[in-house]
Amino acid sequence: MPAAPRSEEPLFNQPIAGLLAGVGPRVAEKLAARGLLTLQDLWLHLPLRYEDRTQLTPIRALQSGVPAQVEGRVEAVERGFRFRPVLRVAIDDGSNATLVLRFFHFRAAQVAQFAPGTRVRCYGTPKPGQNGLEIVHPSYRVLEDADAGSLGDALDPVYPAVEGIGPATMRKFIAQALDRLPDDASLELLTADMLRGLQLPSLRQAVLSMHRPARDADLAALAAGRHPAQRRLALEELLAHNLSLRRQRIALQQHRAPKLAGKGALVAKLVAALPFTLTGAQQRVFKQIREDLKQPSPMLRLVQGDVGSGKTVVAAMAAMLAVEAGKQAALAAPTELLAEQHLANLRHWLEPLGIRVAWLAGKVTGKARTQVLADVASGAAQVVVGTHALMQEAVVFHDLALAIVDEQHRFGVHQRLALRDKGASGDSVPHQLIMTATPIPRTLAMAAYADLDVSAIDELPPGRTPVQTVALSAERRPELVERIRSACAEGRQAYWVCTLIDDSDEVIAQAAQGTYEFLLAQLPGVRVGLVHGRMKAAEKQATMRAFKSGEIDLLVATTVIEVGVDVPNASLMIVENAERLGLAQLHQLRGRVGRGAAASNCVLLYQSPLSQMAKQRLATMRETNDGFVIAEKDLELRGPGELLGTRQTGLAAFRVADLARDADLLPQVRELADRLLADSPQIADRIIARWVGGAARYASA
Repeated sequence: MPAAPRSEEPLFNQPIAGLLAGVGPRVAEKLAARGLLTLQDLWLHLPLRYEDRTQLTPIRALQSGVPAQVEGRVEAVERGFRFRPVLRVAIDDGSNATLVLRFFHFRAAQVAQFAPGTRVRCYGTPKPGQNGLEIVHPSYRVLEDADAGSLGDALDPVYPAVEGIGPATMRKFIAQALDRLPDDASLELLTADMLRGLQLPSLRQAVLSMHRPARDADLAALAAGRHPAQRRLALEELLAHNLSLRRQRIALQQHRAPKLAGKGALVAKLVAALPFTLTGAQQRVFKQIREDLKQPSPMLRLVQGDVGSGKTVVAAMAAMLAVEAGKQAALAAPTELLAEQHLANLRHWLEPLGIRVAWLAGKVTGKARTQVLADVASGAAQVVVGTHALMQEAVVFHDLALAIVDEQHRFGVHQRLALRDKGASGDSVPHQLIMTATPIPRTLAMAAYADLDVSAIDELPPGRTPVQTVALSAERRPELVERIRSACAEGRQAYWVCTLIDDSDEVIAQAAQGTYEFLLAQLPGVRVGLVHGRMKAAEKQATMRAFKSGEIDLLVATTVIEVGVDVPNASLMIVENAERLGLAQLHQLRGRVGRGAAASNCVLLYQSPLSQMAKQRLATMRETNDGFVIAEKDLELRGPGELLGTRQTGLAAFRVADLARDADLLPQVRELADRLLADSPQIADRIIARWVGGAARYASA
């Protein structure tokens, strides 16, 4: 394969202070705070939207809410100080209509500019005011009579704000950076051969089209992210992230990891003692893990499976291979409740086999903490379960061979790295097993987890009955109260989940409190408990334990129970305002019932009228219990950010690409990544440097 053209990359990566007019040390500091350090950063600082200043709109033709540019003469000026200073300027363009420009922040010099008869050109979004349409704080220019004020020939970009730098100044800096954009041959890293068949512009053309789109550019395609220039940049950005993840994997594979190749005597004992038979999917996934652990290079495996599919057992079997080799395993969960559940399960399964299981969470303090830390450091604690407390500096493992992370998308990136580094000794690192109950669509896994092997536990244990789901209007609440009464009378338990998304914890807590009091009054004789995010952790845990042990019949809760404890006797769940929740969250909540053999029901209460998206979500929930089908639908409806917990996974928020929108590019991205890693690793490095830079270590830590 021919090598890509040489690039003058060092120039691209020079600090912009001193390179651009007007950028001294102080301005450079403000730009750096936004991650803009080099020319290349400015080229890739793309507009949020565009303003069309290539034409003038008559004032009479203005439409409310549609941005436009107008030109007219000042008719009248009025200053008011009633509540706060305000300046109103009325302009007329001879089209039998008047427009008011309104300013709240203005200087005396500005008032003087707007003398009656002055020609003004302004741009903004008109809105209905007291006297017809008005524009609040338009951008404007005073025109001299001799100045025809030529119109622009391209759309004006509007860039993401940078604190302390005005929009016009930002435009100037980026225009200067674009003037230094090298020619195609110097800038391009992908060869013509690679780009053939994709029908996309060169990188140089794509960058220029994004910053300076022609006046006839397809604004709808730009707004939707489907413009060829965006597609070209998205392709290269996805490629950079894919390469970065795979490079990390290759780098990690250079480390040694302990070979856990024992005969599996402990695993056999554990399986023989279990009160249930492993499913085919559990056996298959464990076999994959076992093969990984035999290798001298670190395992990096993601196990995904629905709530209740039995991931913890598989993790316990993997931990036994570490213990059999005389080493330690650690399991980290994002909440104390979830970690406690894992602890209870592991103690129940492992202590009869003589395995020492230690517990380390924030609430373990004083002498108990000192003792646990000593046991972890000496190796007496063979399996350690905890929350992010496991990752603190004070925790030193004797010989950590396997790090298990549950619900990894709830951990910050640095935390996962910290746990991995706990076991690092010399060039050896622990194996990593990551578990999630959020099934991830295949396309997304390809992009987001290119550094991981992905296994799916895609069958539920026998004896589990699928949860029946119905959607009901909130008006039918009285019927549900009766339904709960009869379920509790039969000795079963129920959840009532209050959701108010985008409102403060305070408001949600109040809503949950109100529902709790309403149900207490309606259901005398039913033991009702309450859990919400504003309660102290100890109170929450005490209530959850009481519910689990059957001392509470009906639990009123907020979505804090989404990742929660198993209560096999709970067979009815009611979710309020279900239309406000995403599919992944609804599915996680629903997974809290149906853990036993009794037929279980989930009722989705909604407020009319429903949006189209809400209707689709509720229909999907009624039609399927399969987490993988639901994940695909969620991706289609809502995009990938929520599914992956992108903000926390450290999958850097993409500048151009969108995993849901650009999923069709991913097969080409993989193919290109394979070719580059095999034939042109130096070019792969440069693509990573261009798009990911120093964030590579954290991109999917």
